[in-house]
Amino acid sequence: MTISKSTLRGSNRIKENDKRRIVDETSRKRRHRKIMELLESDNYHDDPHADLVMSKKIPKFDDNLEHRNTRTKKKERTTEYYQFKYRKNFQQLVDEDRAEAELNKRVSYMDIQCEESPLPPRHFCAVCGFLGQYNCLSCGTRYCSIRCMDTHMDTRCLKWAA
Repeated sequence: MTISKSTLRGSNRIKENDKRRIVDETSRKRRHRKIMELLESDNYHDDPHADLVMSKKIPKFDDNLEHRNTRTKKKERTTEYYQFKYRKNFQQLVDEDRAEAELNKRVSYMDIQCEESPLPPRHFCAVCGFLGQYNCLSCGTRYCSIRCMDTHMDTRCLKWAA
């Protein structure tokens, strides 16, 4: 049995493209919507560490005991303390703005819209955020360089494809 030269030779690029899974436009949109929902759900929850209070039972080790005052002063609380203690998430701020806008008969944050831009939309690299000039053939995600393409292929490409 002899193997001809033409069967041994071939383009590696064509072989790679045969292995690659290409997703249609509806799957790309579904994937994009799923990613956006994950980001939105991640953004709209309270900070789990916001209410943590340090325990007073932790021993305090002072290196220099000579400077210790016999009389204790009450700690003055700064504005940073109150800003941290009564911090609000974005959803609470939007709700307060809407209620205040209804009382004052003004436009709220959620009601404001700008007109559509006459310029074409910009496309950014999904890896680093610079302008993305190239598209991934499989999933359609934008990237800007070979380095970002390698990162995309290794970690992100079709990760959430259904």
